[in-house]
Amino acid sequence: MKTFEVQFRYRDRNDATVESIVKADASSLPGGVARATREFFKGLDRKQRFDVSKNGLEITAKTLGAPEESAAKSSAGAGS
Repeated sequence: MKTFEVQFRYRDRNDATVESIVKADASSLPGGVARATREFFKGLDRKQRFDVSKNGLEITAKTLGAPEESAAKSSAGAGS
């Protein structure tokens, strides 16, 4: 499993930008984004969810760590 850091950004009703970072473990980037999005929305109340749906949600994701097994396989395959 890989670890992904997903950053969420949206504008609230006071025109302030709200940012949140969620870390999620998943086997692929789409799975990591989906898992982090579910966790992010669990923490919002009704008004915040309305602000997200009205103003849009910006999602930025990056990989924090690759699994050690695949890194070893790719380095061994590069030497052949």
